[in-house]
Amino acid sequence: MKGPHQRITRPMVRENGRLRHASWEEALDRAAEGFKTTVERYGGSGFGLFSCSKATNEVNFLAQKFARTVLGSNNIDSCNRT
Repeated sequence: MKGPHQRITRPMVRENGRLRHASWEEALDRAAEGFKTTVERYGGSGFGLFSCSKATNEVNFLAQKFARTVLGSNNIDSCNRT
């Protein structure tokens, strides 16, 4: 089991097959670019989003709103059935 001293505290990005530390700005830009590329290539159906069943209704609402309006996907599940 990993201890708290091994916890990731800064964002990391993969470059040439290896992970390296990055700024939050770079990491978020890369994530946004990945979302954009996937939507352009596959449309909204290229995405599926899971939200946490222990999250508040407001957080789950925001997750589904993001999936539907930004990504154009109806593929969202919050696993609230359990």
